[in-house]
Amino acid sequence: MKHIQTGCATALVAVLWAGSSLAAQMMTEIGAPEGQVNIVAWPGYIERGETMAEFDWVTGFEKASGCKVNVKTANTSDEMVALMNEGGFDLVTASGDASLRMVAGGRIQPINIDLVPSWNTVDPRLQNAPWFTVDGVHYGVPYQWGPNVLMYNTTVFPEAPTSWNVVFEEMNLPDGKPNAGRVQAYDGPIHVADAAQYLMYHQPDLGIKSPYELNQKQYEAALDLLRQQRKLVGRYWHDAFIQIDDFKNEGVVASGSWPFQVNLLAGDGAPVASTIPVEGATGWADTTMMHVDAANPNCSYLWIEHTLSSNLQSDLSVWFGANPVVPAACNDGRGMQTAEGCTTNGFDEFERIRFWTTPVSSCESQDECVPYYRWVSDYIGVIGGR
Repeated sequence: MKHIQTGCATALVAVLWAGSSLAAQMMTEIGAPEGQVNIVAWPGYIERGETMAEFDWVTGFEKASGCKVNVKTANTSDEMVALMNEGGFDLVTASGDASLRMVAGGRIQPINIDLVPSWNTVDPRLQNAPWFTVDGVHYGVPYQWGPNVLMYNTTVFPEAPTSWNVVFEEMNLPDGKPNAGRVQAYDGPIHVADAAQYLMYHQPDLGIKSPYELNQKQYEAALDLLRQQRKLVGRYWHDAFIQIDDFKNEGVVASGSWPFQVNLLAGDGAPVASTIPVEGATGWADTTMMHVDAANPNCSYLWIEHTLSSNLQSDLSVWFGANPVVPAACNDGRGMQTAEGCTTNGFDEFERIRFWTTPVSSCESQDECVPYYRWVSDYIGVIGGR
């Protein structure tokens, strides 16, 4: 599958978990429900009808299983890793820039897919994805996936921007005003990959093959572009709801974003839309993963099956603007999603998306790459003006 590199998964594990056994004891049967399940999730991922009554995939599960669903939201992958390292949670909806770090750190237990009856309904493109599968062992079950879109104000942009340059390059926008102070960027280190992807298209002589595999020269070019962007950014965002407010009230007109924010803003009548520009997009393919010391493993397995077999896949894809990992959920009537809706959400754009992956020094596309810990420290410096 394009943009999915199994060797990187093995390399990351080798680097971070050298010489140790990865596999914790895999469950072989599901016992009596413990009465609750504690989940770390992205905002908007687990809804019980409190935000909008029609979006509820929790209440029915709680009644049927006897497992109360407790949710702690996290706004970045690094925050998810930190929470799972602290413990006290059963499950996490982890993106690819976090999942293997937790596997390699011994925080995640393998999943027995034989205990997940609906496993065979999962999109074959995702069943063995390297951000949660190591040496044939599955450390999670796919949850949802989607692109990091360019969200824009339709009053300022009567036509969709064709390039990410509106957030990377100093310019006047179609309304005749500068973009400086009116654009945003994601404040997670993985945003370095967005800069690298932009350079892949505009500076092919750099030889970047993957935005997550950068040698020193390529990495420095990405940092230089991010430093240039720093002069334009009014605010770095990680909280989806703060970004929504910024587009409503603070004059922000363009930013990388998630379909979740686009949907909420558009549903509220705000003049926003989104696009995937010519350079393509990074994206996220999130995985439900279980803590190695999960206190409620039986409820956890029941929840994992529920995520695949209930209305969750369909309705969450409508709510979040994402794509179900069960393709049938696009049109089988289990929820609100339709085939047309999945197309709108980018279901057919899978090959244009380069999914978040943890950068490692031992990479496939070249001899050596800059590892993620450097991305973390250097991006902090960029945001701080260094």
